Amino acid sequence: MIKVIQSARGDRMKKESMISIRMPGDLAERLNDLAKATDRSRSYLATLAIEEFVATQEWQVRAIREGMEDAQAGRVVDHNDAVKELKKWGRKK
Repeated sequence: MIKVIQSARGDRMKKESMISIRMPGDLAERLNDLAKATDRSRSYLATLAIEEFVATQEWQVRAIREGMEDAQAGRVVDHNDAVKELKKWGRKK
C-alpha cells in the first residue's frame, strides 16, 4: 500500500508517501535494535536504506543504458585490447 500525504512546510507543500512492507522477522528485529541504538525511528532508518538502494539502482540502470547506446553506436573497444589494458591494472611501475 502506498499512500501520498501532503503536509505544509512553510510556504511550500511537501509530498510524503506512506508505505507498508512485509519483511522477515529477523530483519525487523535488527531494524528495531538499530533504531534503539541510534535513537532514530525505524521509518527514518528504512527511508535512508531505501534511498541508498534506489540511488544505486538508478545509477546502474543509467550506466547500462549508456553502455547499450554506446555499443549500438559502435563506440566499443576490442575485447583483446580491453584485456590487455586491464592486465596493466594493479601492477607497480
